[in-house]
Amino acid sequence: MRTSIATVSLSGSLTEKLTAAARAGFDGVEIFENDLLASPLTPEEVRARCADLGLTIDLYQPMRDVEAVPADVFARNLRRARHKFELMNRLGADTVLVCSSVDPLAVDDDALAAEQLSRLACLAQDFGVRVAYEALAWGRHVSTYDHAWRIVAAAGHPALGTCLDSFHILSRGSDPRGIEDIPGEKIFFLQLADAPLLAMDVLQWSRHYRCFPGQGGFDVAALVRHVLRTGYDGPLSLEVFNDVFRQAPAAPTAVDARRSLLLLQEAVGAATPPAPVVPTGVAFAELVTPDAAPVSALLAALGFARTARHRGKPVDLWQQGEARVLVNTGPAVSRDGTRLAAVGLESPDPAGAARRAEALLAPVLPRRRGPEDVPLDAVAAPDGTELFFCATGRPRLPDWRADFADVPHDPPGAAVSRIDHLALTQPWHHFDEAALFHRSVLGLRAQESVDLADPYGLQRSRAVTNADGSVRIALGVGAAPADDTVHAQHVALATDDVVAAARRFRAAGGRPLPIPGNYYDDLAARYEFADGELETYRELGILYDRDAHGAFRHCYTHTVGRVFFELVQRDGGYRGYGARNAPVRLAAQHAVKGFTGG
Repeated sequence: MRTSIATVSLSGSLTEKLTAAARAGFDGVEIFENDLLASPLTPEEVRARCADLGLTIDLYQPMRDVEAVPADVFARNLRRARHKFELMNRLGADTVLVCSSVDPLAVDDDALAAEQLSRLACLAQDFGVRVAYEALAWGRHVSTYDHAWRIVAAAGHPALGTCLDSFHILSRGSDPRGIEDIPGEKIFFLQLADAPLLAMDVLQWSRHYRCFPGQGGFDVAALVRHVLRTGYDGPLSLEVFNDVFRQAPAAPTAVDARRSLLLLQEAVGAATPPAPVVPTGVAFAELVTPDAAPVSALLAALGFARTARHRGKPVDLWQQGEARVLVNTGPAVSRDGTRLAAVGLESPDPAGAARRAEALLAPVLPRRRGPEDVPLDAVAAPDGTELFFCATGRPRLPDWRADFADVPHDPPGAAVSRIDHLALTQPWHHFDEAALFHRSVLGLRAQESVDLADPYGLQRSRAVTNADGSVRIALGVGAAPADDTVHAQHVALATDDVVAAARRFRAAGGRPLPIPGNYYDDLAARYEFADGELETYRELGILYDRDAHGAFRHCYTHTVGRVFFELVQRDGGYRGYGARNAPVRLAAQHAVKGFTGG
């Protein structure tokens, strides 16, 4: 199906918005009136620019407060409409959006509304323009799609149809099944937006919190299925008012928008991209660092051994059990210091995973590799993390470890078995995009978003996982752009005995993150422990949590650059990440000198 996006959904000038939409692969745009008014381009120049970019102008919007008003007011509205229709002819747009009135002078009179909309459509027809009438969720007298349709049907004009908007329909809790009673040819336009489920004024909800399909709590796919059953053959168009999107760069937002429509089309059976290939484990985590010494010392204290060296690059492989960490000191290291730059994901079909990623607009990353290097497909996540699709130790598939030559080493420790989860800090404007990316491209399941209390504000976190929890990625972001510089990434390591692992870490010279005594006093009030158990936790900096499925014990290292490690023990099927303890950990990290340093 054709795809379109309203210019109001993107940030920047009108020219920047059009360029971003075209580069993301959209077929058309809705021109939001304020964007045109603020542009130095004439309507003819906008039309030519769109043509050069391969974009159609599918809608001009909005025309407000037109119908069910006194005769003198409606006469002024017709004069205004004539000017707008002339403008649309210059622009090359043939459909205008008319919102249900919020004018205090509007009266609750469907017959008058139908009569005046019919007269408006007569005028529009003279200019080759169609009128798409939409019910605003906060309309003064018309606030539901079925009410708007009844007025359109009563008007009975061929140039008058309805515009359906998923936000206005679903935010009011309207039943979208009634859409199937509307003839498809009378649905002139379909606008799509998702939104988090919030209890607030619907106008504020609409103006500030809409998001792309798949990022919120609405069942947008079900609504689209009802629309398609009518025979509607127009574009799927996004109209999203969002404070974050208005501040974020237009280009990545447009890509995220189009990806949401590709996923939506897949959900409704209108497109068939390559099927998701869900990762089955974490092959490795790769750290880049300007100085390997602090990272190496930390890994050694955790029980890792340096087992191999890349044959052609300055990359060391550290391993303990099935947990593997690559330490890269190559020229690509940034000024950020040590950071988590790449993740290897075990894939049952690496080539298929790469095809899926590319079809859903994930940038495929070029690799500098020698003629003997193992071919590995990699794509970039929204935060820039490189994701490699790997097959470790499987017959007939390339094994990335073949690029490494063994080096002499003492046997690694036995406390850590594998990587339990990874925590990746997202740019403040990519949080929802990251969750959609991991869900759509990788086929992971997104859990509920949670707010974590940081001493300097709030952090949001949302985990994405596969079915058995062998892949867990916690996506986090601060509450404001300035927070990007203070949030670290971390690698959580699974152990069957966190007490023994923590003792070994300290004995090897490791520095656990110090936890305030008040935390353990509170633990004693909340839970009953065996004799000496709580004292052990206090001594080793171990935190404790419990859910309906089991218990969670975990402790943290100091931070090196932007990275720290966590030792975790899950008992009895515990599913969480110790979110209750996050404020304590965050406060402790802020208190430790050098938390944001190298």
